[in-house]
Amino acid sequence: MIIALAVLAITDLVVGVSNDAVNFLNSAIGSKAISFKTIMIVASVGIAFGAMSSSGMMEVARKGIFNPSEFVFAEIMIIFMAVMITDILLLDFFNTLGMPTSTTVSIVFELLGAAVAISLVKISSSGGGFSELSNYINTEKATEIILGILLSVVVAFTIGALIQFVSRILISFKFNERPKWVGALFGGFAITSIIYFIIVKGLKSASIFSPEILGYIGENPEIFLLGNFVIWTLFSWLVSSFFKINIYTLIIVLGTFALAMAFAGNDLVNFIGVPLAALEWFNSWSASGVEAANYTMENQPVRTPTLLLLASGVIMVITLWFSSKAKNVVKTSVDLSRQDEGDERFQPNFLSRQIVKLTIQASENLGEILPKSLVAKIDSCFEKPYTYIPKSRVQDLPAFDLVRAAVNLMVASVLISIATSMKLPLSTTYVTFMVAMGTSLADRAWGPESAVYRVAGVLNVIGGWFFTAISAFTAAAIIAYIIHLGGIWAIGVLLVIAFLLIGRNYLSHNKKMKETKLEEKLQKSESNSIIELIEESSSNVSLTINRANKIYTQAIDGLSKHDIDRLKKSKKGIAKLNNEVEDLRGNIFYFIKNLDDSSVGASNFYITALSYLQDMTQSLEYISKASYKHVNNNHKKLRFNQIKDLKETDLFIDELFTEIKTIFDTKAYDQLTEIIINKDQLLHTLDQKITKQIERTRADESSPKNTALYFSLLLETKDLLKATMSLLETYDGHVNAGSI
Repeated sequence: MIIALAVLAITDLVVGVSNDAVNFLNSAIGSKAISFKTIMIVASVGIAFGAMSSSGMMEVARKGIFNPSEFVFAEIMIIFMAVMITDILLLDFFNTLGMPTSTTVSIVFELLGAAVAISLVKISSSGGGFSELSNYINTEKATEIILGILLSVVVAFTIGALIQFVSRILISFKFNERPKWVGALFGGFAITSIIYFIIVKGLKSASIFSPEILGYIGENPEIFLLGNFVIWTLFSWLVSSFFKINIYTLIIVLGTFALAMAFAGNDLVNFIGVPLAALEWFNSWSASGVEAANYTMENQPVRTPTLLLLASGVIMVITLWFSSKAKNVVKTSVDLSRQDEGDERFQPNFLSRQIVKLTIQASENLGEILPKSLVAKIDSCFEKPYTYIPKSRVQDLPAFDLVRAAVNLMVASVLISIATSMKLPLSTTYVTFMVAMGTSLADRAWGPESAVYRVAGVLNVIGGWFFTAISAFTAAAIIAYIIHLGGIWAIGVLLVIAFLLIGRNYLSHNKKMKETKLEEKLQKSESNSIIELIEESSSNVSLTINRANKIYTQAIDGLSKHDIDRLKKSKKGIAKLNNEVEDLRGNIFYFIKNLDDSSVGASNFYITALSYLQDMTQSLEYISKASYKHVNNNHKKLRFNQIKDLKETDLFIDELFTEIKTIFDTKAYDQLTEIIINKDQLLHTLDQKITKQIERTRADESSPKNTALYFSLLLETKDLLKATMSLLETYDGHVNAGSI
């Protein structure tokens, strides 16, 4: 069990860093203040420094969740084993989804769940009542932690929004044009906050400062803060005035280092605290000579060897550099706080729509109360000069500016420092994420175009946090009880299952990442003339035709063979294609803005072409969904003649689409005319098949479902052909008109 816990500790370090990297990477990556490589180096140094300057003392029971003196060594080992197995599975699950969650909350509720399960077993075996549970569990501390979670979410969001609003009014988006003293005051305030955070949260138990200095800071925080504010304000003015160093960039670098260091120095207990406690008690039990079932535990601190801290720091740094899941979790946070529009990951829901609706109404009502001159002045501070940026490059630009990144780090540092000094339970993940969301709201990043998506994303993440607590408690309790019943055999089976699940998640995540890189997608147009547009959009038409051909074939094959898996692929394929066409339509605003004056007519061509692409995807969507529904409902298979006709239709669609793809690949637009001339013949072929089915229905057809489906498929195929031909006519008309 000790060896297993050691392996689980290493695994937990990996999945824990993947999850918590968002805490200290979000602001630096989102603002692109420095290069990604520099960000990683700064964070790595912070992690290594934090791990080595850790307190060196790991709590036996995190935050006193349960009373170890009420348990014997054998029971404690069951609790710890259940906690570690649950922790790696839970964190890996959230990492795979790309959702940030709290390692502190997960470990706390896992300890609580496993301890409750074993406590109930002990109470049951002794014939006691449920009321005795309070002897084993520290219910007061558990309640305090839950309230701390709720409070930290609300406070972090509110304070983040307020500070960002005030900062933006004072500095505006044109912060580089402000007088140097404005940046100096902001720098003094921000750096002082971060330095205080480093000392209070990161180095409170380190040997870098003498006890006298730390004691003086603790007893006289006002003098310490005021002195630092004066010193760092002067420092900020000097470096920005004489050395031309951007003070906001400096704040971001220092803040990233501070949060990374605090994470490693304080959250390390979440990953290796339980295994280290198990090792310490194992050594104590081994020396006692008492049986494991009789050796009573004591609530004693656990000292961490320096080499173990160093090894943990190395594992954390390696994970930070190589974990694709860490980047995935960071991406979720950055996308939700993006200043401009981007690819929205979350779909709006009823709650997000209602929140946005009520907020807009409240904002309008407030705007009517305030003086119009004041509203206009505030609005001017949030104005940004419009510059056209191609939609394809949006993802390469900073998600938000340096001011917001600096506020994120400063506010998170202040809140965590205050909570730590007051000994309040707090999750650094919750604080950093909610501060980022609050500053996004205040910075008007959640505009009418994106608010419902962003709010839905925040609600999803917050819901995930509560799911963490509930699932951690439940899963740990169940696993602890299974280990209690099955002993060492149960542990072996659970470990195998755990590592198989992690391996499967790793492989599926890698496969998904590779598919994303290799996947061909429709490209948003950046042309500013009709000639460029026809050339550029040819690849989109070719790709759409190719994918439409595959989707249609999958639907017909799946229907003829009653193959539900093939029909699922068809549905999935058309859903992705439909979304990409919708994205192209969403880019129309940017496209028209980019046109030169002599090519405004290109917008009409582009809009018309997109409408035909959308018509094509809608027909394919109906064909895929209708086929899937028929098979999924276990309706009768189509008759032989119906399948034969559909196969023939698929064959000539395949030949037609292959020819069209070749034309657009080779830019041989002169061959479009020949295909268009044969349009009536192609449609007539489908009309003949419809007529044949009418005759079959009158003669011997006995299935209304089959008949309705067959007619629907042929009619939608006809619409698909009409939309395709209209698209070709649009291109042919512009080519023959001498546009290219």
